[in-house]
Amino acid sequence: MNTSRIEKIIGDNIYKLKKAKVLLVGLGGVGGICFEMLVRSGIENIAVVDYDKFEESNLNRQILSFTNNINENKVFVAKDIANKINSSCKVTIYNKKLDIDFLNNLKPDFNYIIDACDDINAKVCLVKYSIKNNIKIISSCGTGNRVDPTKLYYTDIWKTENDPLARKFRNILRKEGISYKVPVVTSSEIPLLKTKDFVGSMAMVPNTCGIFLANFVINDIINKK
Repeated sequence: MNTSRIEKIIGDNIYKLKKAKVLLVGLGGVGGICFEMLVRSGIENIAVVDYDKFEESNLNRQILSFTNNINENKVFVAKDIANKINSSCKVTIYNKKLDIDFLNNLKPDFNYIIDACDDINAKVCLVKYSIKNNIKIISSCGTGNRVDPTKLYYTDIWKTENDPLARKFRNILRKEGISYKVPVVTSSEIPLLKTKDFVGSMAMVPNTCGIFLANFVINDIINKK
């Protein structure tokens, strides 16, 4: 990939991006666009975890989904897209569900963890893994049932508002005795639907959230001395 336009802005910091190692969990509405932003920004070492396949209902918001890859595993699609963008990008894929057993067998060879999944237990496991191995982490919170991307902002898990997913997340952290200030991207928008069995979504909020996640990591890499 020609990185001349990136280098025009950040100069030799491009080499920091090339060397950084990122673990991205989740390749859905949030994680898909986050993955593509990482690849297009020059990050060349990315491990992705997702056990899911693309469905037709993903087409309204998931940037990696197309009519010709319905029923294909998301991790394989992501790797193929990365290779088409930047052949130098090394994508390690884990077509598995993330749980404590998976993490116990995962070598902590990462500079950053991006949690873009919606599984609360997986989120908690990732926080524990990041603390244990001294790896920086940022997590996404709720993006479903919302339509206003301008309500997204950075904070830590203990300071969110109007975010039921974040509330469940921190409740489990509290029960586990974890007080770590996990950086998150959350929305102050009150969810438009209250149903527990069905989550509505549009493209704007999850994709903007994914860009926020990638932006957090990319700029932290660039500004790291």
